[in-house]
Amino acid sequence: MRELRIRMLAGVFIVAGVLSWAGARLWNSVGTLPSVPLAAPIVLALIAVVLLSTAISIRARLKAQRERRPEAKGVDPLMAARAVVFGHASALVAALVSGMYGGTGVFLLEYLDIPARRDQAIYAGFSVLAGIGVIAAAMFLERVCKLPEDDEHDGAGTAPTV
Repeated sequence: MRELRIRMLAGVFIVAGVLSWAGARLWNSVGTLPSVPLAAPIVLALIAVVLLSTAISIRARLKAQRERRPEAKGVDPLMAARAVVFGHASALVAALVSGMYGGTGVFLLEYLDIPARRDQAIYAGFSVLAGIGVIAAAMFLERVCKLPEDDEHDGAGTAPTV
């Protein structure tokens, strides 16, 4: 499995942000802009917490295994692979959604004197921050689940992910 690339995630974020900003301008000229839900930053923050707690749990179990503690529970490789896939998918979706809310938030900065639009801009800003948290937690999870380098089998010098 390939590692998460920050450039690719930033590209998704920027493209989604620009398209969202242009879409918000167009939508606003035709009618009313759809609102940014209050649940958006909350859901993204919950996903970040799940990813972070999974990473911390796997890291603790791997550390206990390395130290050969008698009570150590092993880490199932399939479970670790599923966690990494969940992290990858979450990071991609978070980059897309954060870009979308970021573009909408930038558009809403023009209307901060209207209380309803100000609240929407705040929700959009928190959504971007929570999305960045999801990406950071996914990258940490990927780093925790990374296999050590094996020079005998992998001549490229990069460590494969579980």
